[in-house]
Amino acid sequence: MTMNGSPAHPHSDVPHEHAHDHPRGHSHGVIDPAIASTERGIWALQWSFFGLLATALLQLAVVAVSGSVALLADTIHNFADAATAIPLGIAFALTRLKPSRRFSYGYGRVEDLAGILIVLTILFSALFGGYEATRRLLHPQPVAYLWAVAAASVVGFLGNEAVAVFRIRVGRQIGSAALVADGYHARADGLTSLAVLAGAGGVWLGYPIADPLIGLLITLAILGLVWQSSREIFTRMLDGVAPEVLEAVGHAARQTAGVRDVAEVRARWIGHRLTLELNVAVDPELSVTEGHQVAKEVRHAILHHLPHISAVAVHVDPATEIGEAFHRIHGHAHDGLPVHSHA
Repeated sequence: MTMNGSPAHPHSDVPHEHAHDHPRGHSHGVIDPAIASTERGIWALQWSFFGLLATALLQLAVVAVSGSVALLADTIHNFADAATAIPLGIAFALTRLKPSRRFSYGYGRVEDLAGILIVLTILFSALFGGYEATRRLLHPQPVAYLWAVAAASVVGFLGNEAVAVFRIRVGRQIGSAALVADGYHARADGLTSLAVLAGAGGVWLGYPIADPLIGLLITLAILGLVWQSSREIFTRMLDGVAPEVLEAVGHAARQTAGVRDVAEVRARWIGHRLTLELNVAVDPELSVTEGHQVAKEVRHAILHHLPHISAVAVHVDPATEIGEAFHRIHGHAHDGLPVHSHA
């Protein structure tokens, strides 16, 4: 019997069981939770895309009559924010494809790539906003129809904040760091809209310099969102997970009847779904069937304790040989050949 790509120990008379199950259909209903979460993500992107597009088109009309450079920058931000829904929507669509022989874990990693594009877009928005604020600080420009600019900035803020709340909430519900990052991008654009409003107010009060100064402060705030989003995205790309996730997996496994101990627990995000692997120890006298039943119970307990799970691999060891240390390939000899190991 082989497990985790390593040969079983020939001297062991105790079964080693490797239960690798995908929890499709586990949710006591008729809808695959992985498909349901992906569909919900696509649904959120569709509605937020059209909402931001309508907001940007309304602002563009005001730009045409007012000549406001600040509002133009905000409008460009909103168009860019709407456009970020496209790569993320493609990523969600690809996650619905079945794994292939070449991509045996599926295509969930495309979602992380989309997240990088979103973070770069947020960064570009921040730099562009900072550039515009600096340019207008050095070369002030008159703005007409201040009331229309103020109204359009309010609309921009309300539209972006509504989309931000929507995307962040759905992203957290389905475990999508990319969708959450896209929500923060919308919030960054909402802050830019407030800068336009403050600038219009400053111009109306006779302080034209207020607009570019507030724009620079908003740029700093957006850079903070860039750091927050990029940290989450790159943590997932490096297979990082919150320690609480591993603790929850270990706790659920230890509470399962028949489990004597829990050794290694590993987890990684593939898109917005979690893949888990763990080693549990059972009574050495159990049969293969009995060990497999314990593995099934461990898997079931984990699925009830954690959301966003795509697959759970439970490696069952006898209590006398628990952990990956007993499954590593060590140096050995064949018929007098030098001691060596297999790569």
